Amino acid sequence: MPRLEILKTWKLFIGGAFPRTESGRTIVLENARGETLAHCCRASRKDLRNAVESARGALPGWWKRDAYNRGQILYRLAEMMEGRTAELVDAIRAVPNATTGRAPTAAQARKEVAASVDRLVAFAGWCDKFAQVVGCRNPVNGPYHDFTMPEPTGVCGAIAPEAPSLLGLIDAIAPMLAGGNVVITMASETNPLPAMVFAEICATSDVPAGVVNILTGHRDELLPEYAAHRDIDGIGGCVESDEERRELELGAADNMKRVKVARADAIDHFDHDARQSPWTIEPFTELKTIWHPSSV
Repeated sequence: MPRLEILKTWKLFIGGAFPRTESGRTIVLENARGETLAHCCRASRKDLRNAVESARGALPGWWKRDAYNRGQILYRLAEMMEGRTAELVDAIRAVPNATTGRAPTAAQARKEVAASVDRLVAFAGWCDKFAQVVGCRNPVNGPYHDFTMPEPTGVCGAIAPEAPSLLGLIDAIAPMLAGGNVVITMASETNPLPAMVFAEICATSDVPAGVVNILTGHRDELLPEYAAHRDIDGIGGCVESDEERRELELGAADNMKRVKVARADAIDHFDHDARQSPWTIEPFTELKTIWHPSSV
């Protein structure tokens, strides 16, 4: 009698741990031949609330770390991703692309992993430098020095595109983390496997518990909850349609939440100059102006 392979059920990543969804629901992932690969938790509104509570608790500690240390932690993430390239390539190729209906080739998957690692390295470098770009010393007429300095927005919702499933995720969260924010990430619905491998990397690296939280589930179920939750301070990433953008913006209008999203089909995630710019950090910062007396 042939042996039945054990299929993995991927859990959510909340507060540095891997809890099952409180709803008990799962998403079945299939390969191009229609064979079941794995099960992923289908997150609920309660799971999102738990993730927000965990992120809010982690925010003061992450914010208070010096920027150089945050850069070291992001660089460590990049190191560990590089070491698990083969596993990430397999995860990217496991499920057909949401747009093309075909699984990426090995070369395409390796290119995506390499770009994801490089993206984290770039933002690790920006952690202690972007303030000099976004902030400034303001000219004033009087015996004062006047400085404008960026501070993190706070708890941010990061919406990953359906594809590229890994690079799109990193593009959503890296600028937020570099700016001192904590994130609650919604992974690709079509292929959440790369996001869950990345969750394991976060859990075994130097990332403090609660700084990165990752949910898997249905976009049409979770997006309205991201928009309506009053303890999420900002939302960024990619939407798949104008209807999704409108849903986020209308839902966020009730609680004055900042929304900075773009259509997934309008972004070239391999445009390194655009995607690694420090100005991708700026939408998730608050600018504080400081006046200091001067005798000169």
